[in-house]
Order: sequence, then C-alpha cells, then structure tokens
Amino acid sequence: MHDLTGRTVIVTGGARGLGAEAARFAVEAGARVVVTDVLDEDGAATAAALGDRARFLHHDVTSEEDWARVADFAVAEFGAVHGLVNNAGISTGSLLDAESVEHFRKVVDINLTGVFIGMKTVVPLMREAGGGSIVNISSAAGLMGLALTAGYGASKWGVRGLTKIGAVELGTARIRVNSVHPGMTYTPMTAVVGIERGEGNYPNTPMGRVGEAHEIAAAVTFLLSDASSYVTGAELAVDGGWTTGPTVKYVMGQ
Repeated sequence: MHDLTGRTVIVTGGARGLGAEAARFAVEAGARVVVTDVLDEDGAATAAALGDRARFLHHDVTSEEDWARVADFAVAEFGAVHGLVNNAGISTGSLLDAESVEHFRKVVDINLTGVFIGMKTVVPLMREAGGGSIVNISSAAGLMGLALTAGYGASKWGVRGLTKIGAVELGTARIRVNSVHPGMTYTPMTAVVGIERGEGNYPNTPMGRVGEAHEIAAAVTFLLSDASSYVTGAELAVDGGWTTGPTVKYVMGQ
C-alpha cells in the first residue's frame, strides 16, 4: 500500500535532515524523486546516493521562476509530477518583541510563501496526471503556542491553514493535501544546539525522547501513497505526544 512505483515526487529542502530522509523513503518505495535545495553540494551528494531515480536541482523556494524551473525539470526528466513534499524551511528562536520585522518577513517568505508557490505550481501538473498528493511539513509549533517561535510558529500555523484550504479546493481533482507536524527531531541541525537522541533524553514528551528523521519520513511516505487515499486536510502530529498535553509521571498504585 506504500508503493510509489511510477510516481514522481518533488522534495524541497531535501539536501539533508528530514528532507533527505523523505527523499530516501520515496525512492525506496519506488518513486522517482527530484531533490531541491539551496545547499548544492549536500543536495547533489544526496541525489547521487539515492541512485538513478533521483535528481538534484538548485532551488530557492521563494522564487516563482525557480519553482517553474523545478516543475519543468521534473516533467522533462520523469514525465509528470504526482507528489510534492514542501519541506524547505528555516528554524529560528526569538521572543516576539525581539524579532525584527525584516527577519519575521524572511521566515514567513521561506516557510509559508514558499509552500504556497509550490502548491500553486504543481497543481496544474497534478491535474494533468489525474491527481496527486501534497505533503506540507509544518511543525508541533503549528499546533500550539510555543515560546521563542515568533516568525517560525506563525509561518507553521499558516502552513497548517493553507493545507486545509488546499484540501477543500482540490479534493474533486483527486489532489490530496495534508500536513505533517514533527516535534523535536534529531537531525544534524538540532544536534548542533545540543539535542541528544535516545530514551530519556527529552522528558518534555510522553515518549521521553526526540524523534528520528526516519519516523517523520515514514509518515510522509504514508501520505504520498495510496495507503492514505481517503485522507486529505489532515494534520498528522509525529511528535511523541508532545502536543497532546503536559507530561505527567504516573506511579503504579498512586
């Protein structure tokens, strides 16, 4: 049911971390994948490691021209576009009253406007293909108010809302639109700020640990595939229960 054989998927921000893992899962499920990023060296290496069914293209998601070039490239290389994973984004942390307007706009432009342009670009191609699946990577910060996420949190709430609108408008075209909301996940980026993997290293979540990139990628593959054929407009939290509520330690008998 998770078979993606014969389908072409674009994965933005696919050079490393969650995007690279989502691209790997898609290729292993049989898809042809266009990996895009502004990190040319890492992106080219990721695509090369994935083999003949993967390509890399430099891509600024805030640019309409770049999006058009990516779409044309995917069709020229693989014939159609059936899936899009809007993963590219930047993560920042600052208090609301410390965030500059310039930086806020930059974060929203990459994290939200980039998703909008991507959806707008691929929809005509998916209509031609008879349908498709768009997976927008939001965040746990798009499900709850999280301190120190002024621009980031606002953009991820926006991605959540844009996903709902897309699902409503595109359902009859058999284009499904869903959002994935990772919690704290171990990647090269989070490792730099001291996030550690392993049981007990993240007590803020009911599961007591941070997520792994492959766990997010598995959810993305599910939403790209026919296993989720009647799922659209959903928001899938892959966060170890973080957004469910406060962690409470339970002792048997008390």
